[in-house]
Amino acid sequence: MTVRGNIVGIDSPEALERALRTAYYLADDGLATAAYLGLALGKPLLLEGAPGVGKTEAAKAIAAVLGRRLIRLQCYEGIDASAALYEWNYPRQMLAIRQAGEESIDIYGETFLIERPMLAALRAPDSTVLLIDEIDRADQEFEAFLLEFLSDFQISIPERGTVRAAERPVVVLTSNRTRDLHEALRRRCVYHWIDYPTAEREARIVMMRASSVAEATARAVVVAVGKLRREPLSKAPGIAEAVDWAEAATLLHARGARWPDAFKRSIGVALKDEEDLTFISGRLDALIAEAAA
Repeated sequence: MTVRGNIVGIDSPEALERALRTAYYLADDGLATAAYLGLALGKPLLLEGAPGVGKTEAAKAIAAVLGRRLIRLQCYEGIDASAALYEWNYPRQMLAIRQAGEESIDIYGETFLIERPMLAALRAPDSTVLLIDEIDRADQEFEAFLLEFLSDFQISIPERGTVRAAERPVVVLTSNRTRDLHEALRRRCVYHWIDYPTAEREARIVMMRASSVAEATARAVVVAVGKLRREPLSKAPGIAEAVDWAEAATLLHARGARWPDAFKRSIGVALKDEEDLTFISGRLDALIAEAAA
């Protein structure tokens, strides 16, 4: 196993945690350690957790810290290899054949190849971070294909040959755990579960991400969001919603709305489902009053 002792000046989990902070991401020791080991050992990083806990943002912050371009592959039900690897530009090939007439033409040249995220990462492993987002939304056939890709970091294009990465790419996978991932895929990765942050950490995140928000506002929003997450909602507010709610309430207050009415009027940036809003509406005043107390 190849060990990278130093990654762009990052030689420890603590150094990575400090670097992520400069990218406006507050990582705890567990996440910083898992991310550092993934980078140092050349292994993919698998991040699991509920929607909205900051998995995708972690990948973006890692790319920013490394000074690399983030390539995102958004998974969905029915995704196949052509959406992840490459496909041929068929209309352009047909046009080139007609224009060539009797002349010989290579319709499998570079100009006809449509590069997709995984091929792009293989071709530029030293300047990209590949994010495979919400892998649990893909089916098991695609997961098996991904397992093969992560084993060798190479793909075969029948018309052009095998493409191998010059070095192991930096890969981050995320999962909302809507289904179990195959054990073989997990074994390929460094794993970390991301939970909702503590109230203290989340308040720091809100103030870091929304500099115009006062500390008291940030803490009130975090308490309110924490109460909402304990309710049986279909879409509980994530960290991004907490930041947005704090900013929206601050904006309304600056335009003349009083506390805590500014919180109530901006609830639409925290809860984004009609049934959730109906369910909580009767207790919203009391919830906000408790949070702002």
